[in-house]
Amino acid sequence: MTHQQLIDRFETDSVPDNSFHHADHVRLAFAYLSEHPPSQALDKFSTALKRYAAARGKAELYNETITHAYFFLIRERMARTAVTDWEEFAAHNPDLLEWKNGILGRYYQQETLKSELARIVFLFPDRCF
Repeated sequence: MTHQQLIDRFETDSVPDNSFHHADHVRLAFAYLSEHPPSQALDKFSTALKRYAAARGKAELYNETITHAYFFLIRERMARTAVTDWEEFAAHNPDLLEWKNGILGRYYQQETLKSELARIVFLFPDRCF
């Protein structure tokens, strides 16, 4: 499936319920970043995620901080490697595909990510090294 086909499938709500998991979010962000300039990609990606969650009666599951943080991590990895193939990108970045105990734990306290504020606005990382 091409990047645009994946985007179109998601934007037309052709993704079956309960079949869109964390790795699928990462792949979708990668597709948007492959097809659009970063700021436009982020806007389209977050809008599509909000619409998807709302259509399933789960609007409260959208988290701006998690969405943006992963998006920027994906963007950075793409820029560092110039990889345009999803399979290759995924193979080189398995840490981005892990949800439980994922990469955001390096940058955020769990309480921060679970907060109402993190859900509605992007928060900068709060975990100091």
